[in-house]
Parts: sequence; C-alpha cells; structure tokens
Amino acid sequence: MMRTIITSTALVLVVLLALAGLFEFIAELDDIKGDYQTPQAILYTALRLPNLAFEMLPVAALIGSLLGLGALAGNSEIIVMRSAGLSVRKLASMVALTGGVLLVITGLVGEFIGPPLDFYARDMRMKARYQSDDDLGNSAWVKDGPVYLHLQRVSSEFEFGSIYLFRFNDENELASIAQAENSGIDENDNWRLENLRETRFREDGVQVVESSVAVESFEVNAELLGSSLAKPLSLSGRGLLMYIDYLKRNNLDSSQYEAEIWYRTSRTLTVLIMPILSLAFVFGSLRSGGTGARLLIGVVIGLAYYLASETLANSGQVFNLNPALVNWLPFGVLFAITLIALSRVR
Repeated sequence: MMRTIITSTALVLVVLLALAGLFEFIAELDDIKGDYQTPQAILYTALRLPNLAFEMLPVAALIGSLLGLGALAGNSEIIVMRSAGLSVRKLASMVALTGGVLLVITGLVGEFIGPPLDFYARDMRMKARYQSDDDLGNSAWVKDGPVYLHLQRVSSEFEFGSIYLFRFNDENELASIAQAENSGIDENDNWRLENLRETRFREDGVQVVESSVAVESFEVNAELLGSSLAKPLSLSGRGLLMYIDYLKRNNLDSSQYEAEIWYRTSRTLTVLIMPILSLAFVFGSLRSGGTGARLLIGVVIGLAYYLASETLANSGQVFNLNPALVNWLPFGVLFAITLIALSRVR
C-alpha cells in the first residue's frame, strides 16, 4: 500500500510540476530584460519547482492516493485485506503511515530545499534584469529599537553604500540624523560606517559630529537584514520565526510572516490527511469506478481545498483576520470530512 501510494503520488506530482513549470516559464517571457534572457528564465523556473512542489504535494497526495488505492480496490486486494481480518481502523493507520512518510518529505522540501532555491532564483533574476542599471530597486528600511536605518543599496555581500540613520528619544522625538557615505556588516555582525556625519538636536542647539570610521552594534545583523529583503515564501521556517520575533520586539506588523508560517504548517499536515480521506472514498462507490472517476474526484476535492486555502489566506491579510484561524480552517474542515467519511464505512 505504501509503495502504491508513494509511486502514484510521485507520478501525479511530476505531471502537476510540468504544467506549473510551463505556466511559470510562459509568465517569465514577459519579463525578459537586460541579461535576463530565455536560458535564465528556464533556470529561474527550474529553481522555483521545489517551492511549487511543496504547494502541490497535498493535492498530489490526494489524487495519487485515490489512483493507487483505487487500483488496489479494483483488483479486490483491499477486499481481501478486509476478509483477512483487517479493520477499517487498521487500514487507516497503515495509510496514515504512508501519509507520515509524505509529511516528512513535504517538511524537508518546504524547510531546506524550496526556500533557499527560491531566494537564489529571485536574486539571480533581479541581478540579471537590472545589472546595467544604477538603481537595482533593492533599497531597504529597517528598524532597530529607536533607530531607523535607510539603506540606499543592498548587495549579497552586505555592502550598502550610502546609509541614513534616524534616532528617536523616549518621547518619540527626532534626536539625530546621520549619513554615512559607505556602510557594511563585518564578520562579527558589527556595522562599519565610513565618513559618518551626524547632526544631533539638543535643547541648547544643534551639534554636528563627523567621523572617518564608526562602528555601531545594531540588533539587525546580516541574517535579519537578508530576511527583511526576502519574500516570506523564500524564508525557511526558522527564518520566519526569527524575523517574526524581531518584528514584534520592534512593534512592527508581523501578520504577513505569521500567516506564512501557519500556512506552511497546515499545508504540511494536510499531506497526512489526504491518503486517509482517499481510503474512505475507495470503500465507497469508487471501488468499482474507473481511473477517470477517481481522477475527477481527486481533482475536484484538491482544487476546492487549494482555492479555499489560498482565498482564506489572502483574505485574512486583507481584512486583518487571525492568521492561525484562516490558515487552519481548511485543514479542520478536511479533517472533519475525513472522520465522517471513515465513520460511514461498513
């Protein structure tokens, strides 16, 4: 049963990724610019496939389980297992074990493979498209307690060029403005500011301080800065949790990143439920149905789940809904349907 489900799921996933990769590549052809040509677009699409696989694994697990278990049911193998004394609960636990294997695979792809490759792909795409432009469009604002930093240019080596620092006092009044002609983060996560000129506002006047080299220690290190520049789906789970903690400590909005971490968690656990749900359908009218019927049921349920989860996740951010609630709701509904379907099996 495990071999059948995993093999069918892998086959379905390959087909889904082929379609998704084709659509992704076609969409990239409209963004051809500079050194970003067709070979780079193909590379970008290939690097994004692991993240796409993570998003499609629940649907692939459902369709693959329906096809695999349906084939066993069509050959009366599941009926023989029932006749040998295996209860529905025992069969469900066996299928759940397969779902556990798929869950581990999904977690590994979503944590260690997909996000870093997605980040590299987007970085490669941006550099190739804007290599000849002076403005790469990657300036950034970051906050460290009472200090706001505006980085004019951010590179992968953490050399930022010109930087502005705005310091505020406890009453949220502007205390000083500083500008450095060049800046960067060294190997010890200290900020080196070259040709720094700072204007300090005091009650008795204004003081200007200049320094050829200044070393500052900010909470924002290289890893946090990289997280601030990356899209949420390009961050690992650990990176998301670290950045959420940073945002909350600085009283910044973290809802987008919280929604992403809950989305990934619920999406990963859904892979465990899909094979069990398939087992309930296989015991029903699909036992004698053909491959086309099982495929249609799998596509309809999978598409409904995918659209519901995506719609709720996006609407939760638009209407400021609880990110945990909107991302776990599809999983809860699917889990309830699975329990009800299994309870009706005789």
